[in-house]
Amino acid sequence: MTFGPPRYDVRHLEALRAVAEEGTFRGAADVLGYSQAAISQQISGLEALVGDRVFDRPGGPRAVILTPLGRALLRHAEVILDRLDAARDEVADIAAGTGGRLSIGTFQSVSVELLPDIVGRVRQEIPGLIMRAIEAGENDPLINYLATGEIDIAFLAGPVHDASLDLINLGSDPFVAVVPRRGPYAKATTIALPDISVLGLIGEHAGSSQSYIDQHMRDAGVTLRYVFRTNDNGAKQAMVRNGMGAAIMPQLAVDLSDPEVLVLPTEPVIPPRSILMAMPPVTRRSPAMERFGQIAREVGAERLDPPTG
Repeated sequence: MTFGPPRYDVRHLEALRAVAEEGTFRGAADVLGYSQAAISQQISGLEALVGDRVFDRPGGPRAVILTPLGRALLRHAEVILDRLDAARDEVADIAAGTGGRLSIGTFQSVSVELLPDIVGRVRQEIPGLIMRAIEAGENDPLINYLATGEIDIAFLAGPVHDASLDLINLGSDPFVAVVPRRGPYAKATTIALPDISVLGLIGEHAGSSQSYIDQHMRDAGVTLRYVFRTNDNGAKQAMVRNGMGAAIMPQLAVDLSDPEVLVLPTEPVIPPRSILMAMPPVTRRSPAMERFGQIAREVGAERLDPPTG
């Protein structure tokens, strides 16, 4: 195994910056809380590593002057020391629960209906916390991101059976039929699953969520006849609104304020999906992560049906 040349010590860089800013070894010693001899020793050690002087020392009361080599090194030293200061502050914020970063894995309906409320409440309590979302249409990518550390928390659509995950059930999300308001079901209070297919089905592309819906519709004797597929919830509802057909959707994915559609329970009922939150083990959670989880539970209790099973 080969080794490169010795690296500069942080104390070397701190001494370099302090002497450059103060103009004297005495001034740098006062700023850093060292003796003048200690500052001289750090600069001498740095010059030994560099192989040349970093300061011209005119002597007497006159200020020392950076050499061209010293000026070049100082530019890098300032960047390094600033990053170390930022790292110290961020670590302190994370430990205190007052800041840091949080990456959240999510999917479309949670992103639109739950996450804004959760993030808004978290920001009110922890304004220094920087949050970002990574969205996926299926659970598997989010579970992989969580396992590799690319995200800190993942929202998943249940049921999910994975013993490696710490899963928190935030609530249930029923499946509903979305049909045009101007049509044969204008006064209906429920709709039979076989009747929905007669209207033509608006659905998603193949995936775990669509497969779950399709299987329950087949079990109810429905002949599946899809006339349009998209993974965008808004686009599905727009197709229904314009009379293209009907859709089976999780209620969380539906804009319930849309006056041009009816949202009806189905007969038979398709078992609801659960909205789950996957988190790392307690020993790997920061205070901010814990608070995010608590607020997510509160929002889930307000916006979702009680958990089933």
